[in-house]
Amino acid sequence: MNANRKSEQLYDGITEIRDDLITLADCEHTQKAVSPIRFFHKKWLISAAACLAVFTAFSITLFTGRQPDTVVSAHAIAEAEYPEMAPYPDPDQLKNEDQYNKAWDAWREDLSDRHKMTGYAAAMDGFLEKSVRHFLSASPGKNTAFSPINMYLALGMLAELTDGNSRAQILKLLDSPDIRTVRNQISELWNANYLNDGASTRILANSVWLNEDIRFVPSTMQTLAQKYYASSYRGKMGSESFQKMFQDWLDTQTGGLLTKQIRQLSMLKDGDILTLASTIYFRGKWQYEFSPDNTKPRTFHADSGDLTCDFMHKDQIGATYFRGTHFSAVSQSMGESGSMWLILPDEGTAVEQLLDDSQAMEFLLSADKWEWNDQKEMLVNLAVPKFDITSQFDLTKELPELGITDVFDPQISDFSPMTKDMDGIVLSGGEHAVRVAADEQGVTAAAYTVMAMSGGGMPMGDTVDFVLDRPFLFVITDAAGLPLFAGTVFQP
Repeated sequence: MNANRKSEQLYDGITEIRDDLITLADCEHTQKAVSPIRFFHKKWLISAAACLAVFTAFSITLFTGRQPDTVVSAHAIAEAEYPEMAPYPDPDQLKNEDQYNKAWDAWREDLSDRHKMTGYAAAMDGFLEKSVRHFLSASPGKNTAFSPINMYLALGMLAELTDGNSRAQILKLLDSPDIRTVRNQISELWNANYLNDGASTRILANSVWLNEDIRFVPSTMQTLAQKYYASSYRGKMGSESFQKMFQDWLDTQTGGLLTKQIRQLSMLKDGDILTLASTIYFRGKWQYEFSPDNTKPRTFHADSGDLTCDFMHKDQIGATYFRGTHFSAVSQSMGESGSMWLILPDEGTAVEQLLDDSQAMEFLLSADKWEWNDQKEMLVNLAVPKFDITSQFDLTKELPELGITDVFDPQISDFSPMTKDMDGIVLSGGEHAVRVAADEQGVTAAAYTVMAMSGGGMPMGDTVDFVLDRPFLFVITDAAGLPLFAGTVFQP
């Protein structure tokens, strides 16, 4: 059997479940130990035997180097190679200065190409304004974190699985005129933000988990693979082995930051037709780290009362100080990984008020905060509490409030692009979970979104104290200014 014929049979296997194709799918994937991250090439290397493998996610077998028991009942339709990119040059592994210079030039060129992809950020303005305000306001007075980029990717995949008014409602929330625009937007967003070069870590991954008894529309599955880089897995819904494989995939892609939430996650239940998953994992070191010697306890004025926690300090640092009518802000760079913006409400102004303040939201969501009118170079005495916050959202409650309702009603939902086998399909479960932790070295953050479908001013030289000793907001941005994560800290 030639390679092209194998590809055709594997692809047909998405819609027709046959034992010989299950065997072929297993045999065509070499089980070997690899790093979760591969380096970026200008051209994708796509296996002929895995016609859908043009995306960035893969099963747990590739992490462990052994074939787990779950393969018996959960078979990968297609798996992906991570995009490759020029690695950050390591002088200890290069023989001479000439090699180092060439490696450095290749790394900078590759990074420069990524920084040129900025159009996606402006196109997300409408979605960011609606979603960030909604999710950060969902739990007043509580620590909250949200990943707009993760939610955008998941909703884009959901739009591909729907049609008619079901899709129209999703496109409206995404602030996109049509599905083609969403595809192009996500392609650029992905390639601009996927980053793991040895110096920066920003990993995106998507996957779809298919009921082995349902035939799916091949063209839709192919679009999810090619445009959304989504791996496809097929197995028995309701089986412990398929559920474990799904949880292991999520846990690995989020760096173990959300293990507790993932182990409690109930997806791939008996009767489910398809579950989609999207993840993001972020690690960034401060460009100038906080010294642990300068970490000291001090009082944080929480809404529920004063409490003592560890504050990181930097004194007399040259920084740009931003002012708004009811807030002030500074940023801390993480080099090529992005920046964390710290937004402090003025005395007497609550975080909830800033979320309803158009000027504050404009600043928080702006892709180019450096164009803000009221900014000055100053010496800043910075004090930031160490924090580690986690949020979970039930999307069956949150999405209807954002205008997505038809997918929950079996009488009017339209999932015809996904399967022709049955009607009355609904979005039966969904969760968005986020964790963001900041310490002296930098920031680590992760998020996942899963959805299941079932049947049925002063001059330079002056000094300002910027002490985040009361509830505040933060946003982590990429090189183009897109908010990767946003959150509120009411109690570190």
